[in-house]
Amino acid sequence: MTHQILFKLLTGLLFIMSLLSVAVAESNWYFTPTDVTALHSESADARISYGSDALQFAELRLPKTTGPHPVAIIIHGGCWLSRFADLKNTAALADAIRKMGIATWNIEYRRLDHTGGGWPGTFQDVAMAADFLEQISAQNELDLNKVIVIGHSGGGHLALWLAGRHQLSYSSVLFSSTSLTLRGVISLGGVTDLKAYRNKASNVCGQDVIGMLLGGNEAEITKRYQEASPIVLLPFHIPQRLFVGEDDLAIDLEAHQKYVSLAKEKSENIKLIQIPGAGHHEYNVPNSIAWPLIKKEILDLMR
Repeated sequence: MTHQILFKLLTGLLFIMSLLSVAVAESNWYFTPTDVTALHSESADARISYGSDALQFAELRLPKTTGPHPVAIIIHGGCWLSRFADLKNTAALADAIRKMGIATWNIEYRRLDHTGGGWPGTFQDVAMAADFLEQISAQNELDLNKVIVIGHSGGGHLALWLAGRHQLSYSSVLFSSTSLTLRGVISLGGVTDLKAYRNKASNVCGQDVIGMLLGGNEAEITKRYQEASPIVLLPFHIPQRLFVGEDDLAIDLEAHQKYVSLAKEKSENIKLIQIPGAGHHEYNVPNSIAWPLIKKEILDLMR
């Protein structure tokens, strides 16, 4: 009798363990910002200042092949705040793209919690960093006819903004004259519509980061949407590739879909690419589930 009881108990325990193993096997594991920042990457060829502030610099990585090299400008995310990410978060991505034969310009910039960040400094830094390529192109054999911009999360917003900034009026504080022409833009879980994303951003980032990014009172914020939100700046007249992980809880899929629909109405060359099994940080990880799709679009844009 004792043996029968023990057998039933053991059988029940094994059954419970099998259920737990199935549950673990079926649950997904996602990269965190700390995981991504800790990824190995080979050192940049140079760290170059594009402005006088300590945070106005970028890392240049050059392919080992002979130039002229196409260029990918890379903009890290982090809720536009320094505590979540810096350019180390996109270093592995920049290194992997360099190995594809593409120079990378991985930029740092002032964020909301930095002196001079927010409105208009964050935007001006991104524009200055991009335009600075013209000053370093000759000595580094950069092909400025083949430049794309790639941004992740809040950096995805800034990448889309950079692609549309030529639509700004001369009177805008964000306007800057430039001869740099982008070949395409890739948003990795980025923000397409600041107004639509404002409430969700507060939940994701823990504070009203979009209100802080645009600054001022509500009337000023409403006006600044017109200069800072990618959806208002459409059309860009360059190819756009928007990646969203199907398990990315930080993005607003509906806002992405509305953005793509409006862009297509304006005859934009645009694709919304959903990645099964990807969360919000897989985009920046070479050889992750997201990498083959991202790599393909980078190469296609450079062709």
